[in-house]
This record gives sequence, structure tokens and C-alpha cells, in this order.
Amino acid sequence: MHALVTGGAGFIGSHLCDRLLEKGYRVTAIDNLHLGRMRNIDHLLERSDFRFHELDMLDREGMDQLIAADRPDAVFHLAANSDIAAGNANAELDLQLNQLTTTTLLAIMRKHGIDRLFFASTSAVFGEAEGNIHENHGPLRPISFYGASKLAAEAYLSVYALSFGIKTLVLRFPNVIGERSTHGAIYDFINRLKADPTRLQVLGNGMQTKPYLYVGDLVDAILLAWDKAPGAYEVFHASGIGETSVRDIAGIVVSKVAAGAAIEYGSEDRGWLGDVPRFSYDISRLVALGWSPKRKSTEAVELAVDRILANGF
Repeated sequence: MHALVTGGAGFIGSHLCDRLLEKGYRVTAIDNLHLGRMRNIDHLLERSDFRFHELDMLDREGMDQLIAADRPDAVFHLAANSDIAAGNANAELDLQLNQLTTTTLLAIMRKHGIDRLFFASTSAVFGEAEGNIHENHGPLRPISFYGASKLAAEAYLSVYALSFGIKTLVLRFPNVIGERSTHGAIYDFINRLKADPTRLQVLGNGMQTKPYLYVGDLVDAILLAWDKAPGAYEVFHASGIGETSVRDIAGIVVSKVAAGAAIEYGSEDRGWLGDVPRFSYDISRLVALGWSPKRKSTEAVELAVDRILANGF
């Protein structure tokens, strides 16, 4: 099978490219390098079964020409702005990189008869919903442009799946961590300690508590659901098991990077506008397919820190 991976030089996208190639796929990756990094895919560039194109998905003509020439069997759509704070600073960013990239892709897929799609969505579509959140939880009230743009994209995906026959798998996930990441608490803490090993400043009071998922476990979830999801339009939730607080993360990073550094917390209950202080997912539908993360949340954090320190971001 020939797969097109959008955002293929990004954090999650590059790990997915690795695994698709291991499974025998031929892979074409595209990325505008907004958050993607060439170093994430340098090890793939000499392979005959892998091709990379630096391409902006809003370049409709370029996208049309690429898909017409490559004729992929399926698309794994991971291209996005996933930095919530950056989206708040530029209110157009998530509209362009999350919603409009998706609608552009869908129109071109329909034009060329490509009828299988994976879409990377997010827990941010739920905003500050409480409880153990299942796939049909409502109402959906995002509190960030990132969550709003992903929710809008999901609506378009539903129409194209149910009206135009593009079989679609949506996987919503929060707090994915590991090497090749470009932002997030672990990323920020390591960089701050490298700049000043004596102190670590934490945004918020550190009580934010969420499930963290190692990127390799997420890729397992993507590929299992891809193979087993039965319907024309399926939505699944994936997350880590258990919870880890920002205070726990700060302690782990300090112990591994700059033991003895003073940790300074703020007073707010969140780190930035659009941050959700606490989150819990019901992952039973995905577990019923046969998936479970190999590492619990805090184990995933420890592994991510070790892998980042060993391999870089």
C-alpha cells in the first residue's frame, strides 16, 4: 500500500512514517516545516520506498499535482499547528493549518478518488469537560482555537465520509510525549534548565494533572485502529493510563537534567490561555479492539525524558 503522510516531518508524523515503512508501506511524506524538522526524517531520505516533498497544504495546485502524480491508496493526515499557545497569539494560525488544510485535502481526495483517510484529532475539542470522557460525550465546547479548528475539521470529515464515501478514522488524543517533540512541558523544562541549571520556572501552580502517552504507544493505536475499525466514519480515543501532574514532570526533569535546581511555581491553575488543567479519557472502545499503552502515564514521562536527553528533540 502507498500512504501519503501529511506532517510527515513532524513529531508524530515522522514516527508514523518509520512504522509504516516497517510494515511494508511505500510512503510519501509532505510537510511545510512549520513545526516539522528535516532531522526527524534524515534517516529515511535514502530509502527507495520513501519520498519527501516540502509543500504547503494550502497550495491547492501543488497538492493537486502531487496527488495526481503519486496516486496514494490512503492518506494519514497529521499536518497541523499543535501549539495551543502559538494559536492564541495568532488567531488565524489554527484556522489555516488545521481546518483549511483538512478541507483542501478532502476536496482533492474526492477529485482523485482516494477513499481512505486517517485524521489526528485532539481532546481539546471537549474544552473543560468533566468526567471520564467517551467518544460521544457532549456538549463539545473547546476553549482554544486549536480545539475549535479540529472540531470544525471533524465536521467536514463526517460529511465527506458519509456523503462521498471517504472511509475515515478519527483518533483523538491528548498529551503525547517523546523524542522529536517541538513543544510541551517536558520540552520547555529541559530547555529552561539547560539555559539556567539553578532554577526552573513553571507556568501555573503545577497542579495540572493529565494522562500522558508515549509516542510509540500512540502509533500502535493508530495502526491497530486503522486495521480494525469497521465503519465508514469511526472515532476513537487514545490516552495514557493514570495521571501525572506538572509538578511530577518538573521533579522528574530536574532529577535527570539539573539535580538540585530550585522549582518555582506560579499561582494560576493553568499554564496558558486554552490549557485544560485536568483531563480524563474513556479509552474502552480502543481497548476492545486490542490496544493498551505499554507504559502508564508517569512511566511514559520518564521514558520520554530519557529518550529526549539521549537523542535530542
